[in-house]
Amino acid sequence: MVVGAFPMAKLLYLGIRQVSKPLANRIKEAARRSEFFKTYICLPPAQLYHWVEMRTKMRIMGFRGTVIKPLNEEAAAGLGAELLGEATIFIVGGGCLVLEYWRHQTQQRHKEEEQRAAWDALRDEVGHLALALEALQAQVQAVPGQAALEELRTQLQEVRTQLCAPDPQPVPQTASASQAVSVSSRK
Repeated sequence: MVVGAFPMAKLLYLGIRQVSKPLANRIKEAARRSEFFKTYICLPPAQLYHWVEMRTKMRIMGFRGTVIKPLNEEAAAGLGAELLGEATIFIVGGGCLVLEYWRHQTQQRHKEEEQRAAWDALRDEVGHLALALEALQAQVQAVPGQAALEELRTQLQEVRTQLCAPDPQPVPQTASASQAVSVSSRK
């Protein structure tokens, strides 16, 4: 049983996504260890995420004016690292999706160009055939019609019969013709 072509691009994208998970874990670990990374990269998105999440939960429960306390530094660093890791996986997955879309569009465009080239070739061939047909029609119109050919054949037959006819026999002279000859000789 023959299976269609193995989609190598999809396998490559899947491999990239699998590699992105350990990469996200390494980013999380680096975020926990580095003070600069923790302070300026992880903490602000984590605090924002915590504030939006808590504000939404409070509004759903009916507490509108409640002040939301920020997370402690260790919890915010953990949440920020988690958000950064998930964002990394999401960005890699989105990038794979964009690349797959781009590849599909390129294939589609190539296919359309091939179809357009085939269509143009067929159109050119039809044009050449139309010109050949016009030339043949002109040749047919230049040839005399069937009636004219028949008339020429009959004329040719008449000429042949006249050319091929045996020499006419000398007509025997009658007495009056001989007398006319003798009268003319006397004079």
